[in-house]
Formats: sequence, C-alpha cells, structure tokens
Amino acid sequence: MINKFDNKIGEGGCAEVFVWEDASKIVKLAKPNTSTAALQAELHHCRIAWECGLPVPQPFELVKIEGRSGIVFERIYGDSIMKRFVERAVEQSKLQLPLNVFDDYVGARITARLFYQIHTHSVPNMPIQRENIKRDIRRAQYLPEADKLAVIAQLDQLPMKQQLCHGDPNPGNILLRDNDAVIIDWNNASSGNPEADLAEYIIMIRYAILPPHLPCEASVLLNATREASIRMFIEEYEKLSGIGYADIEPWIAPIAARKLIADAISEEEKILLVNEIRRRLHSNCS
Repeated sequence: MINKFDNKIGEGGCAEVFVWEDASKIVKLAKPNTSTAALQAELHHCRIAWECGLPVPQPFELVKIEGRSGIVFERIYGDSIMKRFVERAVEQSKLQLPLNVFDDYVGARITARLFYQIHTHSVPNMPIQRENIKRDIRRAQYLPEADKLAVIAQLDQLPMKQQLCHGDPNPGNILLRDNDAVIIDWNNASSGNPEADLAEYIIMIRYAILPPHLPCEASVLLNATREASIRMFIEEYEKLSGIGYADIEPWIAPIAARKLIADAISEEEKILLVNEIRRRLHSNCS
C-alpha cells in the first residue's frame, strides 16, 4: 500500500504514479485538474483494450486514497520511448557520434506497428471521436470563432470510421518491455478514424517543444530528425494498412486545433499550431 506517498515512481500533467501492494501493481492518483469521471472513463477504455488483447497494463479497480481518486494497474517494468530517446541523445553527444537520420531515434516504426494493431479493432461503447474533436475545437482559446467554424467545416467533410483509437500517441505513453511495446494512458480513447491518431503523431513530432528540464541534447537531436522520423512512421504504417500521408493530411488542421486546449504543451508550441492552422485555412481559401 501507499505509505505517506513516499514511493512515487512517475508523474504526468494529470496524475502521480505510486507502487501499490506487493510492487506488482501501481496506482495512478489524479491531480486536482483531473476528475473522478475522467478516471472512470480511462479505466473503462483500458479494460476494453485489455479485452481486445492489446498490449496494455491490466486494469484492476478505481480506489480512493486520502481523498484522491486513482486507478490500480499492473506494473510494467520498462522504459518509455521518450526516456530512451533522451538517454540516447545525451550518449550520442558525449561520444560525439555522427548523426544518422536513417536511425529510428523516436521509435517511429514500433509506434506505427503498435497503432496499426490498435486500429484493427472496432468496439462498441466508446466515445465518438468526432464529437470529442469538435468539442475541443470549440473550447480552444487561441482561435477566433470564424477559424473554429472553418476547421469544423473541414472536419465534417472527412469520411467517418468506427475503429478503436488511442488519442495520444506520445513517446512517453509507450513503454518498452524487453522487445515488446506496451501502451498506457487510455483516457482519450475513442471510436473513429485512425487518421486522427496518425495526424496527432505527425503534429507532435513536427512541432513539439521539449520541456526545459530535459537535457538540451534531446532538443538538438529532435530538431535534426523530426521529418525523417515522420517519414519512417508513415512508411511503416502505410505498409501495414495502405493509409498514407495523403489520407492523413486533411486531419492535420482539426487535430492541431483540438491540441490547443492541452495543458501539457507550451505557449510556444501553441503558437506554432495556430500558425499551421491559419496557413492551411488560407491555402484552402486561395
């Protein structure tokens, strides 16, 4: 059990993670910015993914500890792709190794295979992706109302699908355990178009501003390999699914607009997203 919150092993923008019971489990405790309803939804989504046989931590139950709600999960022993990337960037800089843009620094290929595996499933009782995207776009504070309406109009023209989507293809959410990848944080999962997940990945790699607490070597490596990583990701996913960049490209503006409500990204990154959205809207009008 938790003892005075002194065995924390991880933390994100919405939760803290602690060892639970015999160390074969963890408990993810919500921060004040996360509601119990959001945790209940995450538990439900992860259970669905688990029942589909997807590589996720086994979900157990919702708990309350010292007034805080949390979810008990199987403990996964492994490093995130993000952690491996940062370590490799520092090591490469120390050893002054030459940069090879054909190397998969951010696990693009394993991420593509993992998301294809997720997208092969279609399940009931999931939030409707398109409704979630529209709700988020309407809440975005960085766009004038006319731009929001224009982006939503673009979204309405896109074909609808009903496949399982994760909603947050972040290298911090993919854990490498031996030679396997396990994906966590299912709170944004929905039923909809795989292209939305793919667009989210492209936007994240292309425009991400790494947190200032990370070594500067990580930002240097990311800046040098962004587009090569995106190409690897798309090539691997297209090989498996037949879906290529031309299919994903119309989703870039709607997904960039929905990301503007995220607490976890910097003001600088939000400005980059706004500029990308406006460039695309202007291009469509010209």
